[in-house]
Amino acid sequence: MLNEMFYEDNNDHSISSEDEDTLVRSCSNLSVSFGYHCNSYQSFPLENDEHETSPQMRFENNALTKSRNGSFTCLSGAAISANFTLANTNICNGLIGEEILPELDSPNSFRKIVSSPSMSRLDLLSTSQGSPASPESSIFEISKNLWRSSAPTSVSSNFVTGNEVKMAGGAAGEDRVQAVCSEKNGWLICGIYDGFNGRDAADFLAVTLYDNIVYYLYLLECRIKQQDGLYNSSEDSLNGVKSELTLAMRIAENEDVKLSEKFRAGVLNCLTSAVEQAENDFLCMVEQDMDDRPDLVSVGSCVLVVLLQGSDLCILNLGDSRAVLASMPYKENNTVKAIQLTEIHSLENPSEYQKLLADHPNESKVVMGDKVKGKLKVTRAFGVGYLKQKKFNDALMGILRVRNLCSPPYVYTNPHTLSHKVTEDDLFVVLGSDGLFDFFSNDEVVQLVYQFMHDNPFGDPAKYLIEQVVHKAAKGAALTAEQLMRIPVGSRRKYHDDVTVVVIILGNARRTASASTKI
Repeated sequence: MLNEMFYEDNNDHSISSEDEDTLVRSCSNLSVSFGYHCNSYQSFPLENDEHETSPQMRFENNALTKSRNGSFTCLSGAAISANFTLANTNICNGLIGEEILPELDSPNSFRKIVSSPSMSRLDLLSTSQGSPASPESSIFEISKNLWRSSAPTSVSSNFVTGNEVKMAGGAAGEDRVQAVCSEKNGWLICGIYDGFNGRDAADFLAVTLYDNIVYYLYLLECRIKQQDGLYNSSEDSLNGVKSELTLAMRIAENEDVKLSEKFRAGVLNCLTSAVEQAENDFLCMVEQDMDDRPDLVSVGSCVLVVLLQGSDLCILNLGDSRAVLASMPYKENNTVKAIQLTEIHSLENPSEYQKLLADHPNESKVVMGDKVKGKLKVTRAFGVGYLKQKKFNDALMGILRVRNLCSPPYVYTNPHTLSHKVTEDDLFVVLGSDGLFDFFSNDEVVQLVYQFMHDNPFGDPAKYLIEQVVHKAAKGAALTAEQLMRIPVGSRRKYHDDVTVVVIILGNARRTASASTKI
């Protein structure tokens, strides 16, 4: 609850009593603020268990939360704007902004997905006519054609459709956030898309990337079934491709470590293929529209996607958004550790800086003014075609055009991927756009969330982190929080960036029975 949000530590991140009411009022109008609490978690006291009830127990309380399916217990998301941007764009003849996004956006609560994502919808957006990456067998083409020919409600997968699947998300400035969960099967997909030079790329990701991910997971299941000899004829395929992802989930939970690792690698490949497909489709649209809107060639987005199923956590990132895991090994005397699960793809990362120079050995002006070609700080991103292909740069006029574009690409699309097996030591994961980490280190973020959840079992940790950003930004500018929040978006960008946060409480975390993070 907002009126309970007070935290103080030696680093002076606390909200003073004078600012608390202001922050409550200011952050009550966040661009995005949603929460979800799993009903499949039961709370009960644990008796005669010295290990669980020791003073060093995580989230100390006599009544503890235990998970049935070991995936996640609850999550919350929040975002605040700093950049001024058009509400929606006219890319794809207005289809994205006027028809699709209003159906997807649910910035204040989760709602049921009323129909399954279908490739028929993607066909309206895609002009690339590309085929799935690495089609190793005919089953890819069979399943692709069947998927494309299916009516929106004909594909039956508990992660894609049905009463158990819910979605929340929205936009804050140029940022976009999305969360889709199937509590029944213990699935969760979260995405943060930190747009720049406009919101078109982030909007496009919000519309297409989840569909792409589900599609490639679907192909993964088909390939696994084919390898197991479950596809014996075209008739079998017609029935098989409409099944749930139960086989893939069974493999993920299998005691055979090699099978489980193979499946996780397959999921990471699915995430990569989904981003590649979205990139190809987006740049094809940019090429179609750039005569009328040459600014589209400079529009891009960072990408952070987390897929959680059971105890498997799979992550993909492009750019400088981060996923930070909070872990507390029991033997470490109640010390919470921050583990960064993502890479930082910007010139601030020495390895990225050196790779960029090594890829362009004959150019003296690859980095100018601490930016790639004087334009961009990130070294990997979605979109931003003018730093990847000459034809997009040629669409720009005057000072907007990059001079001496000798050997593109200068910004890459190959993502970082990682899989992590969630253990009993892992408490929660914080996802954030770089605006959060402009003010707090990984360790500070983890400590803030941990202490807040300990003191405020009914509180919203994502919203709390946003409040802390506002407080610290105001303090750094010698302003009160109220003065800062009165500054209009656009002008406020010089004090803080768009900030988007998602906090996922893992199923293994021992949390108080009342912790529900804003149902």
